[in-house]
Amino acid sequence: MNPNELSEQQKIRRASLAELRAMGIDPYPAPLYPVNARSEEIKNSFKDDEPQREVTIAGRIMSRRIMGKASFMQLQDSEGRIQVYVNRDELCPGEDKDLYNIVFKKLLDIGDYVGVTGYVFRTQTGEISVHAKTLTVLSKSLRPLPIVKVKDGVVYDSFDDPELRYRQRYVDLVVNPGIRDIFIKRTKIFNAMRNYFNEHGYMEVETPILQSIPGGASARPFITHHNALDIPLYMRIADELYLKRLIVGGFEGVYEFSKNFRNEGMDRTHNPEFTCMEIYVAYKDYNWMMDFTEKMFERIAMEVNGSTEVTIDGKEISFKAPFRRVTMTEAIKEHTGFDITGKTEEELRDAAKQMGVEIAPSMGKGKIIDEIFGEKCEGAYIQPTFITDYPIEMSPLTKRHRDDPRLTERFELMINGKEVANAYSELNDPIDQYERFVEQMKLSEKGDDEAMIIDHDFIRALEYGMPPTSGMGIGMDRLVMLLTGQSAIQEVLLFPQMRPERS
Repeated sequence: MNPNELSEQQKIRRASLAELRAMGIDPYPAPLYPVNARSEEIKNSFKDDEPQREVTIAGRIMSRRIMGKASFMQLQDSEGRIQVYVNRDELCPGEDKDLYNIVFKKLLDIGDYVGVTGYVFRTQTGEISVHAKTLTVLSKSLRPLPIVKVKDGVVYDSFDDPELRYRQRYVDLVVNPGIRDIFIKRTKIFNAMRNYFNEHGYMEVETPILQSIPGGASARPFITHHNALDIPLYMRIADELYLKRLIVGGFEGVYEFSKNFRNEGMDRTHNPEFTCMEIYVAYKDYNWMMDFTEKMFERIAMEVNGSTEVTIDGKEISFKAPFRRVTMTEAIKEHTGFDITGKTEEELRDAAKQMGVEIAPSMGKGKIIDEIFGEKCEGAYIQPTFITDYPIEMSPLTKRHRDDPRLTERFELMINGKEVANAYSELNDPIDQYERFVEQMKLSEKGDDEAMIIDHDFIRALEYGMPPTSGMGIGMDRLVMLLTGQSAIQEVLLFPQMRPERS
């Protein structure tokens, strides 16, 4: 950084850095520091009637009160904050008091990392604290943190600008402790789901991110180029076709937490890079998968929040199984009065126009129905609801409905007005699958840049035989939003996609 662009605070901190080095104190010492205790564990385990406990802690200075020979500071570690008491004469028992007078009072700043050894005690005001015997500088902070003040439960000067918070998540995590809890819960959600699958005997696998054909979903891909092979490659939009190849290969249950990439719009519920979980289980159908899914969601809610009830946007959502089930036809008829059964593409297009739903000329029947449902129905399903039995035009990878060949055995799980899960009785007829791919290519020729490309290797795999299978995909980021009460996807991504900063 150009020294002329430094703020006054940054210049002062760099001067302190130089002075520490001149005193022979390394402001960035070797990384090994023998931490053996953390803030919350210390406070939770403290007992007044037990012998004094010696501890070694480390963390970031978040506040200081210097009162002559004695001082207090708040140290923040990965669990929270704890008060540290520093006495000049104990820290510097000899005649030389420079360590205290110069280092602690002058050269240390809020934001610096320090290590402390000492014993745990309770102050006269009742606060459990650490009485420092030694203090070690571990990392000098060269930029001042935003100062967030909390008094009587009210936050002042909060660091709450989304642009800054998402771009500088490292600062957000330091000064807004509640943010860390969201990502702790995110990990718990993933672990709870993984444990649920493992207990049922299903295997976690990995499939390619770079693919020669973007398959498994209707979406616009990111395209790159492989220099050695001199071919275009696509960032994965879904892992479905590879996972089903594994079912062909003889695995009875496989799942993957995958990073997917779709070159589409960004808003409060969409990020171009997102996390999806897909699972495929042989000898099952979509009815089994609905039962399996609602039990899993109920369990995850209990493990993460201790309750099946979650409040988001002021609405209480219950994850208590069973969930309501409504067909796609019933949902559209309920909210628009229009029955899509047996309608031609032109009839659907005219109906959409009368409803005020914007339809592109490139859209076929499936996309038109999807737009009608998205505009007129989706937002009405706040409580977990399975929308089932989608028209065949909407589902090129799904088995035809056993009772009505115009429909497919598919469901989407809607929660708080958004799709969270998508599942099928998987299409395992290679001839039918090929014909569906051909229909998708016709849409592509009409200008639909999200239509699927024929994956001839996947057709070949099906020709070897795939057993009856049910599969499901879950948007993990949206699930985390629901279970943490967040209304924007950026709140549950550590580093959401941002437009580059201007230099």
